[in-house]
Amino acid sequence: MQISYPDWLTPQFVYITLSAVVAVLIWIEGEMLKKTDGKLPKSKFFQISSLLDTSWFFVSVVMLYAIDLTPLAITVPAAYGIYTTFGWVYGTRLLKRKGIPDSPQDLVVPAKYIAYSQSFSLIFFALCLLVLSAPWLLISQG
Repeated sequence: MQISYPDWLTPQFVYITLSAVVAVLIWIEGEMLKKTDGKLPKSKFFQISSLLDTSWFFVSVVMLYAIDLTPLAITVPAAYGIYTTFGWVYGTRLLKRKGIPDSPQDLVVPAKYIAYSQSFSLIFFALCLLVLSAPWLLISQG
């Protein structure tokens, strides 16, 4: 027996939808960091979420080559790659100003980095929604 999927359930749809979920996770992580004044929360959810959004960079790079993305949809993995790369550079520069701590327990995520991440998460979420709704908005898909 072969399972048939609806026409809209494509690899692109799944990737973009999961990207929107990652955007929400980034926002939640920022809120958790704000509540702890930048200290890493001792939460399994935070640890798993952080691991997921870090690994999403590699997933996004693979998706650029592994699935057929419309020209508009290519902006999603491209934006995530740019955010992650600049985030590593920006975060490192902010940490160097205060000094890199000896252990993760001593790490304090700067408020500017939290703001950077949350700003990106809002824009990225909106981008994902735009790409998902593009077929119904009559936006050219290339």
